[in-house]
Parts: sequence; structure tokens; C-alpha cells
Amino acid sequence: MATAKDPARAPADARPPLTTRRGEPVTVVHVTAEYFPFARTGGLAEAVNGLATFQRAAGLDVLAILPLYRTVRDAEPDLEPVGPPFLVAMGGRTEEARVYRASGPTSGPRVFFIEHLEYFNRPGIYGEHAVDYPDNDRRFAFFALAALTALPRLVTGPVLIHAHDWHTALVPVYLRTTPAGERFPAGATTVLSVHNPGYQGHFPPTTMPDVGLPWEIYNWHQLEWYGKMNFLKGGLAFTDAVTTVSPTQAGELRTPGGGFGLHEVFQALGDRLAGILNGIDQREWDPAADDQITAQYSAERLEGKRRCKAALQRSFGLPQRRKTPLFGMTGRLVTQKGLDLILSADELLAADAQFVFLGSGEQRYEQGLVELALSAPNRFGVQLDFTDRLEHRLMAGADIFLMPSLYEPCGLTQMRSQRYGAPPIVRNVGGLKDTVEDGLNGFSFGPYTPEAFAETAFRALDCFADETRWRTMMRRGMAHDFSWERSVANYLDVYRRALARAEAR
Repeated sequence: MATAKDPARAPADARPPLTTRRGEPVTVVHVTAEYFPFARTGGLAEAVNGLATFQRAAGLDVLAILPLYRTVRDAEPDLEPVGPPFLVAMGGRTEEARVYRASGPTSGPRVFFIEHLEYFNRPGIYGEHAVDYPDNDRRFAFFALAALTALPRLVTGPVLIHAHDWHTALVPVYLRTTPAGERFPAGATTVLSVHNPGYQGHFPPTTMPDVGLPWEIYNWHQLEWYGKMNFLKGGLAFTDAVTTVSPTQAGELRTPGGGFGLHEVFQALGDRLAGILNGIDQREWDPAADDQITAQYSAERLEGKRRCKAALQRSFGLPQRRKTPLFGMTGRLVTQKGLDLILSADELLAADAQFVFLGSGEQRYEQGLVELALSAPNRFGVQLDFTDRLEHRLMAGADIFLMPSLYEPCGLTQMRSQRYGAPPIVRNVGGLKDTVEDGLNGFSFGPYTPEAFAETAFRALDCFADETRWRTMMRRGMAHDFSWERSVANYLDVYRRALARAEAR
């Protein structure tokens, strides 16, 4: 029986789903800055973990490599070293690194960590107190190069390296332009996924020699971007294929507003760019089997959701009012997530409804939400300390989920909220557009204005007042297929095209 942590596996004697033209099995290596549960700041960690886990279940040989942050040791104290330390030459300096392995179950993807105490043994992943570490350019360049240097001791045979976001975008650059690529005599195929185009890795031009890259590739076709070095742009220039996390996002990346200055680069990719919607683990996010919520329930038997709502109200210090609509929101409290719309929707915030918020982020949003809770503690609840258990309980207890994002490449929480019978209110962008149909399984709006958001929220409240309509909408969302299995098949298509391109090269 498959579980959330052990999805159904392909037969052991099945033909490998990914092979070279000569029939050799290909190992997929995810190089990532985040990977759940070891290092997480947002959806990236869960997306990479979900993809790798279900690829392994489909019969692929899969491993993941990430930095050995301090958080990794907290989550996995029993790490095992893999071989002796090794040297990484970068930018005129030679530094020592070491590989460790997680000692978890062998049925899932193998997970490895690159140790460098100076770079990664810090309280944060990217920075502290909402301020980036000033040496993030060198930290993540070193990680990319160290991962390539270590790879031959971890894998034999053909390799497809799947890099994620700007933090690892230099992997294909190093592979094609430096001696690091010589360790792969038969070549290595690369795929680069853009999870959040709003973050690209912009650094001064002097970063080029500091991270050991030749000046010849600092040009407007490759790494130069308006007088800066752009990690993501470099990766796009040198990789065999590019994916982003929803079909709508793939189109938005090609527009001036959605490409964040790289729209012409995304346009030039042509059919090398594919939009593949992320999935969720529907075994983990299943209210009928979730042991983290107060009462389990299903689309056929919704009674347990009432108990979950009452429990959520209690935990946030709100009066237990069954018929009062309860809005919920969980995620990073940053501009991208639409907090400006919520905090400016005065008429909605004054309505006969309750609101609960879970997460942390920019101080102005934390302060604004806390002030709301202090001004009306019977209608607003705020918890800045995020936990997975509380996120499950919020999904189970909320009536309506808020996700009015400025932009949202994919989004996962709007899928989870539907599974838990909490129709979402979303802006019609990115993966939100691909997963929410207005009036059917949620509510959507277009203009990024408080008025458009509030009008949509009041439409949701009108629907909530009609119990028959509301239950129909809840059940429609709970029945929707957001599985990773569908996404894995689409990634295989991209991998096969990338392999063909690499073999032709």
C-alpha cells in the first residue's frame, strides 16, 4: 500500500523509462538550493522533493544534491560521509568540500549534501532578517561547481542534470565553458527549471573572475544583463532545455511584464521552453487520511470539516461560530502574495467574517496583520511561526482560502486548499489560472487592485451563504486531480527531447 512518503513503485524489472539512444539508463540528478524537509523557505523545496519522489516511483534512477546547511543537520543528524574531502578550484582559489548522504529509506531518491562550513553553516539559507548574505554569488557558484566536481563519485553512466532556479543556474554554464565539463567525456544533458523568475541572481561584473568564469561569455547573449552578471540568464543560454512550473507561466515569461527583463531570452528559447504544472502529493494532502487534523472527512462525508473549523478558531483565539465564513491564508508574507490587496480591502476586512493568517516575511506585512489582530481579536488571528501541522489544520478548518498573488508561477497551496474543501480566491495569473476556474472550483479576478479583489471576495461570500452551491463547489475542488504522476510524464517528454539535443550536439 502506497503512503505519502512511499508512493507506488514501478515494477523492479520494468525497462528504465529514460535511456540514451543506445539504450543506456540515464540517472536524473536534481541540483537545488532547497529540498524538503532539509531546507525550505517556500514552494521550491516541496516542488523538487515531490518531482524527485514521484520520478523515483515511476522507475527513474534519481538523486538530489543540495548544500549542507545548518538546517540539514537539525533535520538529519545522522549523515554519512561519502568518500574523502575533495578540492574545488574556483576564481583563483582552491577550497575544500565534502559530500554527505542522508541515511533515510532506500526506496526514495538518494539525497546528498555538499559541505563547506564557511559558506553553508549559517543560521539562514539565503540571508538573515530579510537581508541577503553579501557573498551569495560565491556561495551558490561554489555549490554548483562542487556538485559537478562530486558527481562522478556519485553516479556512473549517462547523466541528466536538472538544475533549479538561479541558485544552480551556473551548473550548465560551468559544464559547457570550464574544465569541470571535462569530467563528463560523453557529455551531460542539462535541464533548467525556472520556479520564480522574480529572482535571477544579479551581481556585479567583477563576480565573473571571482567565480572562475571567462570574460568571453560576459556578453548580452549569455551572462551580461544591463551591466550586471545574471546567473539565471547564463543558465538559460547554456542549458539543453528549460521548464517552468505552469503552462500559463511559460507564456507570461515571454512578455515584458512576466519575464522580469528576460522576456526576449525566453522568446528566443522557442520550443526549448515548456510549461509543466507542479503537482502535490495527494496521499499526504488528503483530509480523509490526514492524521494532523482534528477530524478526518471526505467529499462524501463533510461533517468532520465543521470540527476542524471549530478547532482552528480555538487555536487562533477566535469565537467558534459555525456559520461565520472563515478566510485562511498561509505562505510567505511578501509583496508577491498579494498582501497589499488584502490590507487595503477595508470593506472586506470590516465584513462579518473571520480571518486567519499563517507565515512570516516582510516586517511591514507582519506588523499590519498583527495590528489587525490586536484591533479586532474576535475576527483576526495571526501566527507568524509556521509549522507543517498548523498548515494542514488551517487548510482543513478554513472555508475560503486567500491567494491574490501579484504573480504566481505555479502555486501549491491553492491545490491543497481545494483538496481540503476550501475554495480559493486567486488572481488570474500563472499556475493559479491553470488550476482555478472562476465559479466552478474557486474564484478569480484580473486587475491587481483592492477593488477587484474585494468584489471577488464578496462574490465568494454570497456563494458561501448558499449551502447547496457551496458544497457543490467544495466537492468539485476536492475531486480535482493535482497529482505528481501527471507532471512526471510531462517531464519525461522534456528529458527525452533534451537528451536528443545533447546527443546531436
